[in-house]
Amino acid sequence: MRVLIIGSGGRESAFAWKLSKSPLLEALFCAPGNPGTAQIAANIEINIKDFSLIKSAVLQHRIQMVLVGPEDPLVNGLRDYFEGDPQLKDVIFIGPDSTGAQLEGSKDFAKSFMQRWSIPTAGFKSFDSTNTNDGDSYLDSLIPPYVLKADGLAAGKGVLILDDLAEAKRELRAVLGGRFGSAGNRVVIEEYLNGIELSVFVLTDGENYLILPEAKDYKRIGDGDMGLNTGGMGAVSPVPFAGEVFMKKVEERIVKPTIAGLKADGITYKGFIFIGLMNCKGDPYVIEYNVRMGDPETEAVLPRISSDLLAHFIALGKGTLNNEKILINPMTALTVVTVSGGYPEEFVKGYEISGLENDTNTDTNTDSDSDSDTMIFHSGTKMADGKVVTNGGRVLAVTVLAENIAEAREAVYSQVKRINYKDIFYRSDIGMDLLSYKG
Repeated sequence: MRVLIIGSGGRESAFAWKLSKSPLLEALFCAPGNPGTAQIAANIEINIKDFSLIKSAVLQHRIQMVLVGPEDPLVNGLRDYFEGDPQLKDVIFIGPDSTGAQLEGSKDFAKSFMQRWSIPTAGFKSFDSTNTNDGDSYLDSLIPPYVLKADGLAAGKGVLILDDLAEAKRELRAVLGGRFGSAGNRVVIEEYLNGIELSVFVLTDGENYLILPEAKDYKRIGDGDMGLNTGGMGAVSPVPFAGEVFMKKVEERIVKPTIAGLKADGITYKGFIFIGLMNCKGDPYVIEYNVRMGDPETEAVLPRISSDLLAHFIALGKGTLNNEKILINPMTALTVVTVSGGYPEEFVKGYEISGLENDTNTDTNTDSDSDSDTMIFHSGTKMADGKVVTNGGRVLAVTVLAENIAEAREAVYSQVKRINYKDIFYRSDIGMDLLSYKG
């Protein structure tokens, strides 16, 4: 199988690492990729917003499967483009069409979908600039904190959680007034769910599904979940508070009705569904849907999948996912993200990175259980004058497999301390909150 991965971050680096181990793989390409993927795949330097360039690359390299990492190409209709082109329609495509992608592209669409199919989620109402006063009244009816979400894609920055009612009303107007651009033309106001978060990942062919390992990520920049929101500072899988009973509730109350609802709505959904959940005293509630794998959760989830992910993808393309069995390594995966100093605000790029000697992207073992316990996935890096340098806010994702969280923490931070570049920063408490979790 000749495979093209769309994207350039840590998630795509992890996908390349995992797919490179499949005996079914003939050739692997990444567009545009990064220095990490370049060790195990052929990078193609193209603008992935230009679908015609993607088509040219697919035809030139005789690509048989396309895996889309980020959400933007999906929301903007890359699958629709493939299905509408006679030269591309037979390529196996991992990702939903633009209608299915509205689960992530529109908070209002997703909440209405959940409401229609009785999928447990927080109460909500949606507002635009024509009914701002109604938004004020709805805020008056809620108990703080107040949750405001820009309807569209806002690069992970469109969610506000506020304790003060007057501030919430001001922010409602600020978002509708353009704080997040057109993404904020509509705002969803939600009831606040009190619990602990986790993420569940589903691979579906529209009829059948596989549930991947769950994960918990860490969004705030500072230890103790303090400071600004980021794209993610680390992740842990498995999650101690997501035991067999809880996950059965997730499957019965959320996964099955989600897939059935998509089918009933006439949406042929083939790809990943990322379900952001809140565990509220043992009951799952959906916070949000994403239509791709998360980052950095992917970097913790994929190392725990022992079965052949490419075989699962091929089955998805054939509509035979029901014949597949996902094998999951019981060990703990813990991921720490190193970032550029100043992130998620202003930061400088171009600093040389040292300490990558243990980068396991070059490992060509096909048995994930026999791999090195440490993996370094590139996120915001590039090559300059023959050296790997920083090229983004989130720079590297370092993952370790170990027997438990305590051992994983010790091993991953030992590895992270070997990596160095100017103004490097990372959280020191990833997984610490789960060490004493009693359920």
